[in-house]
Amino acid sequence: MDAFDRFSPALRYQIVNELRWTGLRPVQEASAHAILDGDNCVVLAPTAGGKTESALFPLLSAMDTEGWSGTSVLYVAPIRALLNNQDERIGRYARMIGRRAFTWHGDIKPAARKGFVRDPADLLLTTPESVEVMLISPSIPAKRLFAGLRAVVIDEVHAFVGDDRGGHMSALLERLSRFCGRDLQRIGLSATVGNPETIVQWLGGSSKRNGRVVRASSAGPAVEPEVTLDYVGGLENAARVVAALNRGRKRLVFSQSRRQAEELTRSLRTLGVETFVSHSSLSVDERAAAERAFAEGTDCVIVATSALELGIDVGDLDNVLQIDSPSSVASFLQRMGRSGRRAGTRPNCTILATDEDELWQSAALLRLWRRGYVEPLRPPSAASHLLAHQLLALALQEGGVATSDWWSWLSSAAPFRSLTEQDRDELVSHMVEQGILALDGGRYALGPKGEELYGFRYFSELYSVFDSSRSLKVFAAGEELGTIDSKWVESAGERPLFFTLAGRTWRLSSVEWERGRANVIPSTRVGSAMWLGSTTALGRALCAEQRRLIADRVEDPWWSRRARERLAETRRAYDVLTSEGPLWIENDEGVRLWTFAGFEGNGVLAGLYESEFGVRVTYDNLRVRFSRGTYASVDSLDEWLRGLRASGRPNREDALAASARFSQWRLSKFQPCLPARLVRSLIADTYLDEAAARDAISQ
Repeated sequence: MDAFDRFSPALRYQIVNELRWTGLRPVQEASAHAILDGDNCVVLAPTAGGKTESALFPLLSAMDTEGWSGTSVLYVAPIRALLNNQDERIGRYARMIGRRAFTWHGDIKPAARKGFVRDPADLLLTTPESVEVMLISPSIPAKRLFAGLRAVVIDEVHAFVGDDRGGHMSALLERLSRFCGRDLQRIGLSATVGNPETIVQWLGGSSKRNGRVVRASSAGPAVEPEVTLDYVGGLENAARVVAALNRGRKRLVFSQSRRQAEELTRSLRTLGVETFVSHSSLSVDERAAAERAFAEGTDCVIVATSALELGIDVGDLDNVLQIDSPSSVASFLQRMGRSGRRAGTRPNCTILATDEDELWQSAALLRLWRRGYVEPLRPPSAASHLLAHQLLALALQEGGVATSDWWSWLSSAAPFRSLTEQDRDELVSHMVEQGILALDGGRYALGPKGEELYGFRYFSELYSVFDSSRSLKVFAAGEELGTIDSKWVESAGERPLFFTLAGRTWRLSSVEWERGRANVIPSTRVGSAMWLGSTTALGRALCAEQRRLIADRVEDPWWSRRARERLAETRRAYDVLTSEGPLWIENDEGVRLWTFAGFEGNGVLAGLYESEFGVRVTYDNLRVRFSRGTYASVDSLDEWLRGLRASGRPNREDALAASARFSQWRLSKFQPCLPARLVRSLIADTYLDEAAARDAISQ
């Protein structure tokens, strides 16, 4: 039987007569069978490949046929903008069978949220943080709201799996399953996953349903993307190239940072290009206005960070450009997939490298892409800090959670699978000893220290796993523009601050610290805002490919003339790196150990050396740096490395020893909940990769 014939009569009628569809796409056909059979599944299809309908149509059919009542489907997305973008579309599909959808996130007005609580919609579009709000807020009857829940759809699932928000989502699935008292069906949607079978397992948790991967099959010959790699040598030159390329068309330009996005927007506007900007530190109104204006324009540019990777519809795009290298093939695929969505067009991406290192990295990344490589996701399985968060959330949710019961709420969640009973006992004992938890009558509640750390603004610190307290909201004449980093403002002292935000230049006029507010006035003086973030950590595969690029001397067809010339110079400069294995290079400053192990692999080597010899060394994605005075000789360093290699190290114990280097890092706002041993283990799991280090030095 065709999947379409399995849909309810009402849904079939609406698909044909309202949507004017003549059939389902192959991926929609396959996913409909899987979902109607009751399986958990991950649906893989390109951007604009029909993933939303792949999940929703069979669920709407089951809702219609089986008479589901209350909020029976939860649709979760990583960002609010994607929810806003899907609101009307999903609402239309729900109305086709006489049902309703509602979107709930931090920007939705309280009156609308109260209306939903009084009269819940059938489909709820939301974020993990908003689900947490509903579960722990005493004013929201969560058990009633979710009593009828049947299925959870996680859009852009790849954006969740490898980080803390994904761990949070996994724990929420288990708590929701207990609320509704049934085996929730779990469906993940993505365009780019290197190891989808792992994602099915991550989704599964306590579910006893079968797990299935559904892949889109091509209905015809694959469309060959149009890819170009160019060297421009600076951001101002990049602006000139963007301004000159594809005039009269709509261009989406991805940047690698908010600061770079703002500077490029300013430069393009100076060149007379109609330019908009979108990134996470702009206010909701600013982002929405920019994305709406861009969608309605014809000859314009929108400059964005990674937020616009995630399926947000900004209208038909002609061209995608990328400033410098994305950090992963998966990210590149997401970005290029924003183009080529109209009939008669093909996906395209032009990468503009602003310096030699970015050109080198871009060239290596494109080789991995051409070979079909996509980075595998590594879901955390021993996230003790997330377990602390969830224990605190459960204590609020239940008004005190029973000591004999709390673990049963969470035991099947993916991020806790590798935590031992000893780990859990040490964690809880430490939280009680520190006053973060209080033990009263066989129940855990928040202790005085827990309320001090996490009780701010009605326990809003427990809504999310990420820390949002470092930002100041920026206002100009009462209009909210976005946020800037509070530590950057503090570091300026009495020095006047000039910066660009929303593509316009401002001078900081005053700061209301108690309100978290920065007031600005327009300025003609140019400056750049700083947002503190982590170093871009590249994986072993991309770094190793950079070495192979130096060695093979082949020129790829997508290199421009300028790229060919500059990469030829890079190859001459790094000719010594063509030899196999780790390489020591000594100069007046010290020694560089070129490993190409990736940031987390080199972190193990640097931290291990420091733990053994008590001296400080530095590292990046490609090398470890030993300054003069930190080693006796190159021979002694080589002997140390050979000793590691001979014994099959570094190993897990070495990673734990190396973690001492990072003991002062703030890993999580829930770090105070962890005893020292679990902090070391968390560091090793999050920032270090002993397998990458071992692989790199075993050549």
